[in-house]
Amino acid sequence: MSTPTPPPPPRRDQLSHAILGLGEDQAALTSTEVAAAAGVDEADARRLWRALGFPDAGGEAAFSEADAQALSLLVDAIGDEIVDLDTAVQLTRALGQTMGKLADWQIATLSTRVEELGHLQLGPDRLVEGALDLVERVGPTFEELLVYAWRRHLAVAVGRLEALHAPGSDLHVVEFTVGFADLVGFTALSNQLNQDEIGDLVEVFESRCTDVVASRRGRVIKSIGDSVLYVAEDPVTGVHIAEDIVQVIGRDKRLPDVRVGLASGPVTQRLGDVYGPPVNLAARLTAVARRNRVIVAPDTAAVLPGDLFSTQALPARPLRGFGVVEPVAVRRVR
Repeated sequence: MSTPTPPPPPRRDQLSHAILGLGEDQAALTSTEVAAAAGVDEADARRLWRALGFPDAGGEAAFSEADAQALSLLVDAIGDEIVDLDTAVQLTRALGQTMGKLADWQIATLSTRVEELGHLQLGPDRLVEGALDLVERVGPTFEELLVYAWRRHLAVAVGRLEALHAPGSDLHVVEFTVGFADLVGFTALSNQLNQDEIGDLVEVFESRCTDVVASRRGRVIKSIGDSVLYVAEDPVTGVHIAEDIVQVIGRDKRLPDVRVGLASGPVTQRLGDVYGPPVNLAARLTAVARRNRVIVAPDTAAVLPGDLFSTQALPARPLRGFGVVEPVAVRRVR
């Protein structure tokens, strides 16, 4: 009896097709054909494609019917005057940047899992096979979860908009207390660690800070390696978060010490980020803070209730872009 021939190992393009939900025989389209199918000018189609964060494909047949359908949805919204082209580009850019970071994060996590399952040691064919298996098994679940999480965050954002804005005010400008948490001596420490150890350290730091900020109803704006930028609706909440971060990070022997700077005032919100003097001042204050200490701007310290926090004015010092500033050290009253 002859031994049955094993099926050929999966190809790398099968992994891409599985992720995109494409059939093996699905026709590929050029950018010109996609634009024509959606009924939009090719220059506008390329502008939206770039906003998603993808390079131009030139005349290559690199698109699918799904790409044409997605473009048609945007074109229909523009045609119905729900949004104009510039707004569509801004929304598309926000989506592209967010999804790009999410995809990188997920692939890093899943590749670690593929390695743990032993596929990496069995060669590239088995690596693709393991990745394909994970995509097919967890992809639908996380796709549904993605939409759910987006709706939940959208509901929170709308509620925040209603709560923080007075009628007639600029919807992009909000009064926030901005916190900037920074690991002490991270650069020197990272030179002594291997890549996995650096990654683990940063992940623990970011996850701990994110948990603390969320527990106090603040919002993490972004993580930049050894730093986390967050916002709170008022100074009291902002300082409570800062104190909690010092407690959680500063007492963990696996992590370097931390320092936190805070400033309050109007900030501009764009594409999930925040800009303005309070953001810059919080970063400057962090640079002069002692390890495992919280330093705030004078106007922020002035509104902190004395029964909750003790404050101590520190020697005035020049801060780039702000002249001479007298920072204030803050501690929670035990």
